[in-house]
Amino acid sequence: MKFKKLILASSIVATGLMTNLTYAAENIKVGVLHSLSGTMAISETTLKDTVLMMIADQNAKGGLLGKKLEAVVVDPASNWPLFAEKGRELLAKEKVDVIFGSWTSVSRKSVLPVLEELNGLMFYPVQYEGEESSQNVFYTGAAPNQQAIPAVDYLMNDIGAERWVLLGTDYVYPRTTNKILEAYLLSKGVEAKDIMINYTPFGHSDWQNIVADVKTFGSTGKKTAVVSTINGDANIPFYKELGNQGISAEDIPVMAFSVGEEELSGFDTTPLVGHLAAWNYFQSVRTEENDKFIKSWKKFIGDDERVTNDPMEATYIGFKMWVKAVEKAGTTDVDAVEQAMIGIAVPNLTGGIAVMNANHHLSKPVLIGEIQANGQFEVVWSTPDTVIGDAWSDFLPVSKDLISDWTAPVSCGNFNIKTAKCSGE
Repeated sequence: MKFKKLILASSIVATGLMTNLTYAAENIKVGVLHSLSGTMAISETTLKDTVLMMIADQNAKGGLLGKKLEAVVVDPASNWPLFAEKGRELLAKEKVDVIFGSWTSVSRKSVLPVLEELNGLMFYPVQYEGEESSQNVFYTGAAPNQQAIPAVDYLMNDIGAERWVLLGTDYVYPRTTNKILEAYLLSKGVEAKDIMINYTPFGHSDWQNIVADVKTFGSTGKKTAVVSTINGDANIPFYKELGNQGISAEDIPVMAFSVGEEELSGFDTTPLVGHLAAWNYFQSVRTEENDKFIKSWKKFIGDDERVTNDPMEATYIGFKMWVKAVEKAGTTDVDAVEQAMIGIAVPNLTGGIAVMNANHHLSKPVLIGEIQANGQFEVVWSTPDTVIGDAWSDFLPVSKDLISDWTAPVSCGNFNIKTAKCSGE
């Protein structure tokens, strides 16, 4: 009798294991590679939740290709080398079909060789410095010509800025973006002595001396503006110090590229009213698509106080496009989906249409928003139409002749239009 029970129990366990294995094999796995701890958790945890919301929504519609989507979440913990390790784990061990992930450029560049070695596909949802184009990455955040350059034009033409402070966190995105902006400003006739550049480490908290230096730099009579590429939780003490030293937007406006509704939530933004941010989306934009997205987000997260932001929209667009590309290709095979992605169009949340171009960058509108007392942004300027993201800057000698085009006959991320060769940087 005991023997029969043992056989029965073994049979049940085996059946259960087979069911689980069958179920897992039938799922389409979606890797989520975002920092859930460390200095970038303030920004990236929300993007993890956004992917989970999109997966839940797609599963509620019946899944994809008749299969359920299954999230595989890992935490690289704001540790850049760990992004490569976790990316390898997602592709080699978990066998995910696609990855949505990373925020900082150093984390993207860490996982990039793994993506190319194992032929993985990743959607990168944050603005970046450009100067890169990989066949294995779709860049759904802004390139410099979709954020940094228009933002500087706005400060120059609408605010009258003549002196420039470029503040950034010390890594590849701020350094490359500022290199582009410095070249751009010099091309516009700005003198080198009217440009101040400063870098601080991730998580920097002591802003007293730097903000005092900005105040002194801006006291010469020329209108001064700060262009901020400060990332992560270092923004909180930076903005607090601006308020402590009485720097208002009328005195020295700050134009931020990495501060959105999420970073401003949770502290008093009254002293920051009028400071600026350049993005491709703000929660305050009133469209039917955005209203629906905000409502879905608050319901999913179970908190009416939670906000939405630009990288969330970039995640939303990327996920929608990937679903359409998989449906178009009829498979999750990376090579087939990569080609199917090009030309895919989905409505964005600001009332226009997002299109994925042959260089793996989106067409996006550019918006300038002013910080309001409630932590939201009022849109004060926008481009009349969408702008195609440019992988390579026209203002750096090393890249001004390069284009990216992942369709035949070019099929190259760094095609030199003068030599007609894929030349590299």
